[in-house]
Amino acid sequence: MFKKGTKAYSVLNNKCPSCHEGDFFKNKFSFSPKKVIQIHENCPKCGFKYMMEPSFFYGAMYVSYGITVAIFVSVFIIAKLLFGLDILSSFAAIIIVSIILMPLNMRLSRILWINMFVNYKKR
Repeated sequence: MFKKGTKAYSVLNNKCPSCHEGDFFKNKFSFSPKKVIQIHENCPKCGFKYMMEPSFFYGAMYVSYGITVAIFVSVFIIAKLLFGLDILSSFAAIIIVSIILMPLNMRLSRILWINMFVNYKKR
């Protein structure tokens, strides 16, 4: 299911969407705002240009919005139903979880966005 050649492989392993071999991000996962979303200009293995057009990754904001809404709803339901928190405490939990998951959300939205437009090419 998650073998090379699938979009899930590229997303879960942060690999080039074209060859699935080169790293998409320059750095491993970090909470540093400067390092978290730095990407290579081209794939280190196949040379695929990640920034296909100027401001290409602005579209990743829409993916990020969808992920954020899913996180907000999930945390609210868990806080309210499982832990029995009141409304104010539930919203505090949402804010805390969203801040903690922000770097992951930013990386995930970028890799998902580029995988929507680029298909795997077996070399």
